[in-house]
Amino acid sequence: MNPGLLLNGTICFAITLSSLAFAWVLSKNKDSYKENSKPALFSLIVFWTMVGLTYLPTTIRMFAAYMDNQEIDAIMYFVTAIPFAFISVPLVFFIIYVITGSKKIGEYISLFFTLIGAAYLTFLYDSGIVGPIVTEWGSIFMINSDAAINLYLMGLFVIPTSMILGLLLLIFLQRMPKRIRYRTALPLVAISFVFDFMLTDTIAIVDAMQMFARLFVFIGTILAYLAYFPPVTVQEKLGIHEQTNSEQENHTDHNIEFYLKEEINNT
Repeated sequence: MNPGLLLNGTICFAITLSSLAFAWVLSKNKDSYKENSKPALFSLIVFWTMVGLTYLPTTIRMFAAYMDNQEIDAIMYFVTAIPFAFISVPLVFFIIYVITGSKKIGEYISLFFTLIGAAYLTFLYDSGIVGPIVTEWGSIFMINSDAAINLYLMGLFVIPTSMILGLLLLIFLQRMPKRIRYRTALPLVAISFVFDFMLTDTIAIVDAMQMFARLFVFIGTILAYLAYFPPVTVQEKLGIHEQTNSEQENHTDHNIEFYLKEEINNT
């Protein structure tokens, strides 16, 4: 038995709790958002929920590996693959809706990514996996399909990541108050951070890489929470204090100005 696996499982459990708690907080505060921002808010809630649902079976995997139960380890790997295959769908909807303000366009493009995710799962389940390779710090499976790996990389990773970078560039090219820029750019950076390291976790072939990737996913989740709900001290240092009620009427939301299209039109 390897105590490193217990640490690995604990980190996965921390990711599960933090991401699901974050999704719950966003859902609880939904009444404070304007109606035209709620579709984007809903996509974020789904995104963070899927992060939690990805790492819940991963937590079980690590504890199963600790108890030398390879069957449960493999079953949980296949369960984990389901939310992981579709995690780019709410992310893509969020970006498209923020840029265009069109719910229909976001839904159509999200449907396309849903089909890519389904194709990825088909290749994965048909080809199977190799492993597990249980080490002191992790349990590693390798996907026995180049088609599945390439499909995920090119279709479900590169395109959403490029969209995030493009949206960040758009944000920095716009003239907007520092508070608006902080509340739109930093959450995207945190989402990208989590999204990138989740892929690193999945394709890791070294236990240390798996551990560090999961640690950074956890850090990214905490960073996202601080991005959406910055402490007063952070607001003071960055000069992003909440404005008065009369000033807030010109913005989309009381807490988070992530509906960028409306903000751009108001500048």
